[in-house]
Amino acid sequence: MPPTHDIADPGLSEAGVRRIGWADRSMPVLRSIRERFTAERPLEGLRIAACMHVTTETANLLRTLQAGGASVAVASSNPLSTQDDTAAALVVEYGVSVFARAGVDMETYYRHIHAALDVSPQLVVDDGCDLVNILHTERLDLLPSVLGGCEETTTGVIRLHQMAREGALEFPVVAVNDTATKRLFDNRYGTGQSTLDGIMRATNTLLAGKTVVIAGFGSCGHGLAERARGLGARVVVTEIDPVKALDALLQGHRVEPMESAARHGDVFITATGNRDVIRASHFEAMKDGAILANSGHFDVEVDVRALQELAVDVQRVRPQADEYVLADGRRLVLLCEGRLVNLAAAEGHPAAVMDMSFAGQALTCEWLARTHACLEPGVHQVPEELDSEIARLKLASMSAAVDVLTPEQEEYLSSWRSGS
Repeated sequence: MPPTHDIADPGLSEAGVRRIGWADRSMPVLRSIRERFTAERPLEGLRIAACMHVTTETANLLRTLQAGGASVAVASSNPLSTQDDTAAALVVEYGVSVFARAGVDMETYYRHIHAALDVSPQLVVDDGCDLVNILHTERLDLLPSVLGGCEETTTGVIRLHQMAREGALEFPVVAVNDTATKRLFDNRYGTGQSTLDGIMRATNTLLAGKTVVIAGFGSCGHGLAERARGLGARVVVTEIDPVKALDALLQGHRVEPMESAARHGDVFITATGNRDVIRASHFEAMKDGAILANSGHFDVEVDVRALQELAVDVQRVRPQADEYVLADGRRLVLLCEGRLVNLAAAEGHPAAVMDMSFAGQALTCEWLARTHACLEPGVHQVPEELDSEIARLKLASMSAAVDVLTPEQEEYLSSWRSGS
């Protein structure tokens, strides 16, 4: 009989229940979906395996999937992001199979993903494509039973498109990350706030007056730049895309290559989805005391191995802050071992933001359960009407509403005959 869970301490469940309930107060959209799911049971009998950050917000998504009739197993999508009290509550109070403990090594991390897959899932919910990758490389026997999946991150969607281009993706996966309610709100407002929250918790540094270098000006980079400037920082953006670089420049940020930004930055934040964005040549140019933080999904954006090779000494100076002393005496401070700073040093995105992202996951799982037979293997977009419904529900929860077109306006927009 395979294990049903692997958590740090079941005795933490009471504290976890309180924290999950606190997050639930700020997640009215997901809560309304959970109420409907309880009545309609659209996921009845389905087995779902998830690889996600095991946080209070995720717990409320898993509760919603359960309310829809699914049995759920989850592994963490990052070794440092698990909230042990949340994991305990999910197992003890809510009956979810959880394989996650804070601070596990990589061997245990992957063992946990395999354990979640042992349920032989019909739907998968992924955060970074690790679960889908293992299905296609090590657990091929499970592929015939998988009806479809969802992906939450930019990094994961990039990997899925690569798989699809090579003809390797064996089932339909919906890019929940690409919805407007995810990109515009989760990435911009959630990442912008929670990343800076993580940096300040880990370092207690004052950002006002500092030069903050942000690598990547996608939706996450937008949010980071806005909030860093709002805290009084001078913002420098590095980019490979000339259109995004121009956008950053016209928003008032300084734009330059990392090679030159490395010389005067005080705080560096990566948010690109690529590897070695900050590397040896950049470390060699940085000033004493520079802080390095990653907001991308995987721990590859800062070349930690190159930093280790340059260092003559490494000391943990604060929780989640390691000081690398270079041969010339300069000290560079790496946060969270190069992993996601907002989840390892803080609590991830505010629940009010994850309300929309996880509403998208729940509604997409329902849509996949209903339509999977009509979908070819590959990467699919969330239907626009689901995204609009999430936005409408969120507006209603915030006592806001939108205008409705009059019949004359609808006719005008649908006709080409009306001139000036």
